[in-house]
Amino acid sequence: MNKLVPLALLTLFSVVFVNAAAAPKKIGILVFDGVLTSDVTAPIEVFGAAAKRPWFSAYQVVVISATRAKEIRSEEGLRMVADQTIYDPVELDVLLVPSAYKMDPLLENKELIQFIARQNRSASWMASNCSGAFLLGEAGVLDGKNATTWAGGEKGLAAAYPKVKVQSDRNVVVDDRVITSNGGPVSYQAAFALLARLSSEAHAKEIATNIQFSRLASAFEH
Repeated sequence: MNKLVPLALLTLFSVVFVNAAAAPKKIGILVFDGVLTSDVTAPIEVFGAAAKRPWFSAYQVVVISATRAKEIRSEEGLRMVADQTIYDPVELDVLLVPSAYKMDPLLENKELIQFIARQNRSASWMASNCSGAFLLGEAGVLDGKNATTWAGGEKGLAAAYPKVKVQSDRNVVVDDRVITSNGGPVSYQAAFALLARLSSEAHAKEIATNIQFSRLASAFEH
């Protein structure tokens, strides 16, 4: 009987280890009513395409609602249904925060800010597009870091969060484990910058070619 106990424990530990190893790394993308569509759809397309490759199959993209309701509608009218909400138990490897034209209600949402701050303590990467930087700033994520926001909003970000080293005239800013961008179409550029750091430059270029993003540069040459 005594000999069976270590064997049983070994089996239990093996099952736990296998399950833990198989657990996907989650890239969480926040959504809410009025969110700017491309801030969300750009990273979903980039990371979703990458997740189908063997070298990125450990990652899973999840959409997280900032309210208890999972269904939201973007500023441009796109209906989205989130996988989870900020009220669900969720641990993310990456959290990406998008933007809206009306940020005040979001900035005043203490539960949302607490969620962002909580994820910042454990996530490997934090990111924002456009005025989503204000949410990162409110949660203290950008304190002491270089960051940017929507083109034209840099002075507002600096005034609201003096501890942030706000950068102007830069599409994407990477500092330590935080990436911020101007948003809109630049959300693609930011997603590729993050993908390169989660995998490699070569893999990021592979996905850029796969979704034909790499053709955009040449299109402006004609």
